[in-house]
Parts: sequence; structure tokens; C-alpha cells
Amino acid sequence: MKPARRSGPRAVLDSLWTHRELVYQLTRREVLGRYRGSLFGIAWAIGNPLVMLGVYTVVFGYVFRARWGAGVDSTSEFALVLFCGLTIFGIFSEVVSRAPALILSNPNYVKKVVFPLDCLPWVLLGAALFHAIASLVVLIVANLVLRATLPWTIVLLPIVLLPLLLFALGLAWLLAALGVYLRDIGHLVNALVTVLLFMSPVFYPASNLPEPLRRLLMLNPLTAVLESSRAVLLWGQLPDWALLLPCTLAVLVLPISV
Repeated sequence: MKPARRSGPRAVLDSLWTHRELVYQLTRREVLGRYRGSLFGIAWAIGNPLVMLGVYTVVFGYVFRARWGAGVDSTSEFALVLFCGLTIFGIFSEVVSRAPALILSNPNYVKKVVFPLDCLPWVLLGAALFHAIASLVVLIVANLVLRATLPWTIVLLPIVLLPLLLFALGLAWLLAALGVYLRDIGHLVNALVTVLLFMSPVFYPASNLPEPLRRLLMLNPLTAVLESSRAVLLWGQLPDWALLLPCTLAVLVLPISV
């Protein structure tokens, strides 16, 4: 059974609002299901990013002695910058990587004619956002402890993340439909997500690239979000609206047309 097609942005939002309780319950079950049976349960949502932040600090800061540049010289600051980029990219990665198998992995829902299949991508996004928020809490606390600062621009983060969420959601609808007919799409998507990780300014700032490569990098819709997320979360700077607004308008076409 195909996911229901939507006719416009109003229909997309209406679907979410109409089935908001269902989306909430499925998202809650998705999140809790990951930690069911573990000793510390949902505490791992905070424990995992905390461990990873420590690993990034040791490996990249002390083993590889990597430096971000652009005024970021200390090991702790590099770890925060890297952790921020990986957290933001992780939202996109989790939603898109799991989307091709979304319908096939929920046969009980597919068999129910009245079940709104177009709600399933919202569940993926909700679960990804939960884990991203847990990681961002760790990032904010670490930033406060290590740098004794908490920029007011952090309140702009939801606006900055909007293009990323729209892009991931639109791709999730598209890939969920394709995954029903093309079983190989999941393997292809996982490979492309890995390639995109290194073609996005996650491990390096966009300013480090030569001008021709930087222009190509700006075509990546994740670039504006990653650069602006670091600006508002870590450095107390306003996002680059001239870059973020066209990115938002561009990715808005995808969830509307799917």
C-alpha cells in the first residue's frame, strides 16, 4: 500500500495535527523501545553523547592534535565544535537512513487500511529529535562548564534547524515510498549518507576550503544549517540569514511535492 500523497503544505500540517496523539504515542514507544531491557534505561540517551564527547576530546584533541581553526585553538573547544556538527548531522542521518525500510518494517500498520501511513516519517523525526535534544543538553552543559558562557543566540536554534527538518522529512516520505518497490534503496542511501557526511562541514569549517570548492559546498543544503548551528550554539553569533533563507525555501519544495 502506498503512503498517502499530500496536496500541499496545509495538508501536511493538518495531517500532523489531526494525528498528533498517535504520532506522540508512536514516537514515545519508538524511543522507549530502544532502551527496553537495558540496565540504565533511557538514561543512555544522555550517557551515550556524554561518552562520545569524551572520546572526541581524547582522540581528536590529544591523539590527532586536530585544530578547527578560525580562532578555535583549544582541545575542548574543538571537541565541542565537532560534537555540535555530528549531533546536527545525526538528525538528518537517522531519519534518512531508516526511511527506506519504514513501511516494510511496520507490516501491522500497512495491513490496517485506516492507519495513516504518512504519520510514520513524523515518528522517525520525533525520535531523532529526542536523541538530538539529549545530545544538545550535554553540549550546552559542557559549553557552560568549559567556557563559562551560554550565548543568548541559542534561542534561534529551532529556526536554524527548520531547513534540516524539512529536508529530512521530505526525503523520508520519498524514500519510504521507494523502499516498498526498490529493496536496494536502503543500501544506496546508507552509502550516500556516509559520503554526504564528508561533503558537509562537519569535520572542517567551510572557510578552510578554496573558493571554487566552497561554492560547491554551499549547494549542500546541510551546509547553512551546520555553520549556523555552531554560530548560535557556541559563538553567540547570528546565523547567516542570506544563506539560511534560500536554503529553507529550496527544501520546502520537497515535503510539499512528495
